[in-house]
Amino acid sequence: NPWLAFARLVGWTAQRIAGERLPKPLAYPDRLGYFPAAAGLVAFVWIELIYPGREDPSSLATLALLYAAIQLIGMSLYGTQAWTSRADAFSVYFSMFARLSPLRWSTTKLNVRAPLSGAPRTPIYVALALLCCTMIGTTSFDGLTQGPLWNSVVADLQSAATNLDLSPKHALQLVQTLALLAMTAVIFGIYRIGIDGIRGLENKRSSREIADDFAHTLIPIALAYVVAHYFGLLAYQGQAVGYLISDPLGNGADYFGTASATIDYSWITPEGVWYTQVAALVAGHVAGLALAHDRALARFQDTRVAVRSQYWMLAVMVGFTSLGLWLLSAGS
Repeated sequence: NPWLAFARLVGWTAQRIAGERLPKPLAYPDRLGYFPAAAGLVAFVWIELIYPGREDPSSLATLALLYAAIQLIGMSLYGTQAWTSRADAFSVYFSMFARLSPLRWSTTKLNVRAPLSGAPRTPIYVALALLCCTMIGTTSFDGLTQGPLWNSVVADLQSAATNLDLSPKHALQLVQTLALLAMTAVIFGIYRIGIDGIRGLENKRSSREIADDFAHTLIPIALAYVVAHYFGLLAYQGQAVGYLISDPLGNGADYFGTASATIDYSWITPEGVWYTQVAALVAGHVAGLALAHDRALARFQDTRVAVRSQYWMLAVMVGFTSLGLWLLSAGS
């Protein structure tokens, strides 16, 4: 994270100059929790898929500067650790996936741990469940827009939106924005059905507390959705890095001798891409169930209640698996 490194450098320099006169960071508001990170993810996907200036370099440069300013201001107010661990969308997003890794880098060495074992240690702050559902919902929306169902209804929805005295372009943006929010709400709704079922077995805690307690079980599912949705793009268009890195500005340069490289579409067949995507979805949901089973045994004193709670989580995982496979098949 270049902005984190820059903020630490500025903080270190200011500490050497001002010493004890340097004011301490403000306490990060507990009520905000992961809300800024969730909103940042939605904003990024909106820019990626809906924003009309998403292919304009000047617009993207302006947005990049705006993002940098927000991060630097946030870190200066609340401290680098508090801000990046809860409010910076990209830092939070990638740190969630890093918790699934069997490797963990500390200050002095690289440590090995059991796969998935970092996920149960995810800090529980307000809106953790919403954040994890947003990670799944935004990817699901991207998959939805690639399928025939979306293509068959988007024109009618756009036409209905024009009745609000909107131009066709703005009507389409409104429809897409509402669909993005609706897909995230659907994912959160499916998850809450399972959580409410678990709460019916034990009324000591609120649904929100249980939802955040089991939210880390959604992290491998979110990763599975990312892999399933973007593997084909990475497998083929990812090879474009070979020539783009040598001629990044398109002015005929050949810095690394790879400007003439081409994309090899034969290294993996479409069937191979499909099987990889399906395997990712299945593995992600199995991992989610394993994490849910582990958390249930740790939280419920009665083993029978713990087992019964997993019937609800199994239903949630099956629902997410079915949705993922449907989106995958609809977009292929």
